[in-house]
Amino acid sequence: MEDYVRGSNELLQVSKAESRQLFEILRAPNDQDQTVDRVNQVNGLKAESATLSDRARNLDVPGEMSAADDYFTEALDLRRDALAVVAKELPGALAQEERRSSTSQIARVMQDFLASDVLLRDRFSLVLTDALEKEDVSAKPVGTATLTFVEDLNWLDPDYVADQIAGIRGSGGTATQGLHGNGLGTVSLGGVPLTAGGSTTVQLTRDAAFDIQVVNQGDGTETDVTVTVTVGQGGDALDLEETIDEIAAGEAKPVTIPLTGQPPTGQNVPITVEVKPVPGESVTDNNSGEFTVIFTR
Repeated sequence: MEDYVRGSNELLQVSKAESRQLFEILRAPNDQDQTVDRVNQVNGLKAESATLSDRARNLDVPGEMSAADDYFTEALDLRRDALAVVAKELPGALAQEERRSSTSQIARVMQDFLASDVLLRDRFSLVLTDALEKEDVSAKPVGTATLTFVEDLNWLDPDYVADQIAGIRGSGGTATQGLHGNGLGTVSLGGVPLTAGGSTTVQLTRDAAFDIQVVNQGDGTETDVTVTVTVGQGGDALDLEETIDEIAAGEAKPVTIPLTGQPPTGQNVPITVEVKPVPGESVTDNNSGEFTVIFTR
C-alpha cells in the first residue's frame, strides 16, 4: 500500500507539472509569432500524458486500493484525452478561418480537465485515505493542490481562451496580410429603416430587434466580428452586442440583435451602432453610425 501511494504520488506530480506547462504554453507573450513552437510543445504534452496513463496501469495495486485506483486511472485518462483535443484544435485556434470553432473546443475540453480534478479530489483521495486509515498505514497522499489541473476557471470561457492564446500569434501575427476592414451597412429596428443623423419613430413590440448589415471591405475572411448597439446614454443606456462568426471578403452579412430592456417612449433616444475593428484594420471612419429613435407603444 505504501508503494502504491508512492507510485501514484509520483504520477500525480508529473500530471501537475503537465498542467503548469500547458497553461504556460497557452499564455504565450504577445511578441514574436510562436505558433509552430507552441503547437509542438502541446503535442509533446499529449504524448507524455498518454505515457502517464500507461504508467498508471502498470502500478502494483493492492486489493484495498482497487476502488481508489479505478478513479485514479479514469482521471488520468480524462486528462490524456483532453490534451489530445487541445493538441488537435490549437492549430485551428491560431488560424484565421477556424479560430472561433477551435477556440470553443479548447474551452469546452477544459471541463474534462475539471472533471478529472473532481474525480481525484472527491473520489480517489477520499477512498484512498479511508483505505489507509482502515489498514493503519501511515503513507501520505499528495494534497489538493497537486490533484488540481485547472486552477483558473476562466479557462472555461471561450473569449478568455481566445484572448490568452492570441499572444502565440505574436503582435505581428494577429492579422493576415492584405487590407482589413469592415463597414456598417443598413440598420433597421423592428422592420423600420433608420437614417444616420435623422429621427425615426418606431413602435415598441415584444420582439423588436435591430437588423444590421456588416460589409467586409477587406481582402480576406474575418472572424469574430463584434457588433454593438447602445440605446440611450449615461447610466440608463442599454448595451447590446452580437458576434458574426465569419464574414468573407466582399460579403455583406446581416446580424440580428434583439432589443432587450425598455427604452423611454415619446422622446428622442440616441442610438449608436458600431462594428468593432478587426486585427489589422486601420480605417474605422465607416464602422459606426448614430441614430435617433422616438419609441411609441
